[in-house]
Amino acid sequence: MHACYVARMPGIDWQELYAQNRAAIQRSGVRWPQTMARPAGAAAAGGERVVPGRHINLPGDVEAPGEYRTFTVGGRARQALVYAPPGLGVANAAPLVCMLHGCTQTATRFAAATKIRAAADRHGFAVLLPEQDRADNAMRCWNWFAPEHQERGRGEPSAIAAILTQLLADRELRIDRRRVFVCGLSSGGAMAAILAVTYPDLFSAAAIHSGLAYRSASDVRSAHAAMANGGGDPAAQGRAAYAAMGPRARAVPTMVIHGSDDRTVAAVNARLVLRQAMAANRLAAPDCRLLDEDHPDAVVTGQVHGGHAYTRTRWTDGRGAPMHELLLVDGLGHAWSGGLAGGSHTDPRGPDATDAIARFFADATP
Repeated sequence: MHACYVARMPGIDWQELYAQNRAAIQRSGVRWPQTMARPAGAAAAGGERVVPGRHINLPGDVEAPGEYRTFTVGGRARQALVYAPPGLGVANAAPLVCMLHGCTQTATRFAAATKIRAAADRHGFAVLLPEQDRADNAMRCWNWFAPEHQERGRGEPSAIAAILTQLLADRELRIDRRRVFVCGLSSGGAMAAILAVTYPDLFSAAAIHSGLAYRSASDVRSAHAAMANGGGDPAAQGRAAYAAMGPRARAVPTMVIHGSDDRTVAAVNARLVLRQAMAANRLAAPDCRLLDEDHPDAVVTGQVHGGHAYTRTRWTDGRGAPMHELLLVDGLGHAWSGGLAGGSHTDPRGPDATDAIARFFADATP
């Protein structure tokens, strides 16, 4: 079979796209022009890839904001960073947030970039940050676009769920199983969307930052298209998400965060993630049957001092409980909003996404 060339499409950061999907591209037989194969600023041999303005090395002495633990999943060792504020879970079971990093990131860099440790101390929750293995993706991306990683009991969703299940069994850290949440950035955001529908019995709510909807792609080619223009009909994808829940179907509160200037995962994906989650929730719960994107319960606009303007929109279910929130940030690129200055894939000029997510999770599961 002849190798196919990847067509150039305007407005897409092809260097970053290649970085996100290098391993899968090489396996697929897609022929990628060599001029697009190495991100600007990448080391010629060895060393860490650095895309100017996107991925900035943190100081070498940055301490891991937590403890790396090894979890055995299917006979294989997997690494995850775990952090719990001192004394948390002793008197009362505590909430837990599972954080999924983006491409080129490690759990440590993602934790530092999002300032999740400070948020955990402030809001009172434990943190689990599974780390993608380079053996599974050379750029540490979660393989969200591959069918074998889009189902319960298979691939990466199964591995992440197994890590979480083992942590929940830890007697030294008491976790409230009714308040376990998942969120992620970019490929991690896409994987968070997958986990929300394949394991709704484990995750009470989800937050997708600069990510994509469940099953918006099924291979490398469709991943490129989805990242550039969005993928799939939201109503049909909502039915697919509901079907994936099976007998565990329930309404999953979902927050979506995206930047208007994202050239890696186009901003159109934010609306598609929202519509899919809303459609699935309408099918899953009677209290959600009247959810309508065009009729939110609250719309708030604001601007960070010296930074980006933003619009926060919220929808509640029939009982008045928060069910969906959309945070659109004007001028934000493919970066964690309000993250650490100089951090990995962050823009400190945006509203604090970490704090906003923590508040949404708390409000959605009182």
